[in-house]
Amino acid sequence: MVQEYQSPVRVYKHPFELIMAAYVKRFPKCPLIPVFVDSEIISESHSEDGSTLVTERRCVVDVDAPRLLKRIAGVDYLYFIQKNTLNRRERTLRIEVHNETFSNRVIVHELCNYSVHPENEDWTCFEQTASLDIKSFFGFESTAEKIAMKQYASSIKKGKEIIEYYLRELEQEGITYIPRWTPPVVPPTARLQLPPTSAARAIPVHSAKDGLPSKDPASPTELLAGSPDDKLDADYIRRYLGDLTPLQESCLIRLRQWLQETHKGKIPKDQHVLRFLRARDFNIDKAREFLCQSLTWRKQHQVDFLLDSWERPQVLQDYYTGGWHHHDRDGRPLYILRLGQMDTKGLVRALGEEVLLRQVLSINEEGLRRCEENTRVFGRPISCWTCLVDLEGLNMRHLWRPAVKALLRIIEVVEANYPETLGRLLILRAPRVFPVLWTLVSPFIDENTRKKFLIYASNDYQGPGGLVDYIDREIIPDFLGGDCMWDIPEGGMVPKSLYRTAEELESEENRLWTDSIYKSASVFKGAPYELLIEITEASSVITWDFDVCKGDVIFNIYHSKRAPQPQKKDALGAHGIPSPGAINVQLIDRNWVLGQDYSMVESALHCREGESVQGSHVTRWPGFYILQWRFHSSPACSASSLPRVDDVLASLQVSSHKCKVMYYTEVLGSHDFRGSMTSLESSHSGFSQLSAVTTSSSQSQASSTISR
Repeated sequence: MVQEYQSPVRVYKHPFELIMAAYVKRFPKCPLIPVFVDSEIISESHSEDGSTLVTERRCVVDVDAPRLLKRIAGVDYLYFIQKNTLNRRERTLRIEVHNETFSNRVIVHELCNYSVHPENEDWTCFEQTASLDIKSFFGFESTAEKIAMKQYASSIKKGKEIIEYYLRELEQEGITYIPRWTPPVVPPTARLQLPPTSAARAIPVHSAKDGLPSKDPASPTELLAGSPDDKLDADYIRRYLGDLTPLQESCLIRLRQWLQETHKGKIPKDQHVLRFLRARDFNIDKAREFLCQSLTWRKQHQVDFLLDSWERPQVLQDYYTGGWHHHDRDGRPLYILRLGQMDTKGLVRALGEEVLLRQVLSINEEGLRRCEENTRVFGRPISCWTCLVDLEGLNMRHLWRPAVKALLRIIEVVEANYPETLGRLLILRAPRVFPVLWTLVSPFIDENTRKKFLIYASNDYQGPGGLVDYIDREIIPDFLGGDCMWDIPEGGMVPKSLYRTAEELESEENRLWTDSIYKSASVFKGAPYELLIEITEASSVITWDFDVCKGDVIFNIYHSKRAPQPQKKDALGAHGIPSPGAINVQLIDRNWVLGQDYSMVESALHCREGESVQGSHVTRWPGFYILQWRFHSSPACSASSLPRVDDVLASLQVSSHKCKVMYYTEVLGSHDFRGSMTSLESSHSGFSQLSAVTTSSSQSQASSTISR
């Protein structure tokens, strides 16, 4: 695979002639580059008028590689040929480098250019490109490639420092000005002073204080049209994009150039391109595919015009409990959402998925705009924002299935089109029901994004390591104990008179997204369904979410220190009778004694047909945990000792001895939680029959919350 490098434009605020004098001083050897051992001139030639000087050198390099690799290769030093073409008339220096050692195995090519700044003739620009193609290297191709790229990246970072070092040395010698080259023969007639020509292409200059036009980043939602001649200034990258390694700068420039050459329409902002590179760990091929898909989506949905064209419905203005609120300690825009106070079910019933998605997209677009505004205000790159989510009041009503479905779709769209925009997510006052919501949404959130979550239970956010570590006290909202006024709607229940009709909602009430991640299990009489979960770290959190599709079941959780051995035969099968539950693997050995070989860690829960059950358990010990769903028979009629005819007929049908559940489980590490989180017992409800008012977890002292 060919490795390529493209540098940004590096600007020296010194004349070209002075830079050339500093450049020459680095030969024949440079103590600032230890790997550069020596060099010798092998040829030198001048043009007739003396304006062009071509110098060819052989350079000796000592690569910092393992000695074993050097012995296998049979060399201690590597030799490169460097050809410099200095054009004094045009004021340019072209440097071409290729390898002489292992030229039949490895192809190294480097091209550097010094030229006059197109907007200031007393400044000098420097650009650099390189490629590395290792065809074969004694079976160590990958190792050689990594060593070469590491060495090259290190020398790139020192390049500008070396020139500046020799500029200071020239100044100490009293050399601060070198006149420009003039032709040796001057005609007696008056000369017409012509401005020096330059082969350099126009590049943006980003220092208004120097009297030059500056590149002012436009709104993040505005995609600027770029021309093929646009180049990135290293100072601009550092000021507006942050400190990037040389190879990261190269990826940004190459992807930007590819967009300029191939993308039809407006070119995205540099900050926008950089986010997609970071989301793919600067893998340029993956980032290019990721970005192109997003650009297509933006065009199809007219997202670039969203902030100017979309008007929020009055229902959102009255009942959506979120808004922008100053900034955090790092200068990032701060968005606050009081999710626990929001009637998510009412908003979905009144507005539908599309309007809520458009609302979230407008928040993200506004966030991008605020990031660039804060970059200018604070004088440092700010590319993401902080989100604070208050969960006080969160209950089972928030887990209404169509609302969860809408939330998951929103997460999917945001993950695909706004990568690396969330700097930190502070989740405050997480109630008992929170792990259920986390179980539902966490699989759809990128792993790098999940690492930015900080979760506080109860009032843990008020102490050390809490909110004041990230937000100044004077801007903490009043509802969190601060003094700053919060002017966002308080939320409340959306009036049912604003709900859309059943016919309008029918198209949006599709099956829950969980069809793809939920598993189906059959529970038979005498053959429970059991699921084994191995826990290696105490205080891990086991979460579950299941629907009882048919029949009644008893749900239990057991713990064992030793691994269960699945039984090979079931009771009916041992007598030659085919068992409908033969597919269920029995984990709890019939010879085990409860309390000795295994223990029950949660109270048994009776779950009826049509109910949805969510809950979690904080593990006290490592070991093996068994989730069990057991068939539950209806009690016999108490009024008579004789069985009813219906009961007798039902007992003759195998299907009556079968229950069915759809379940999803996940284990969360203890590090995913901030503060103390007690064991959460199951809460269950009929999702389709959730009432308008449910008991808040902060008010309920019961072990389960039931909504009918």
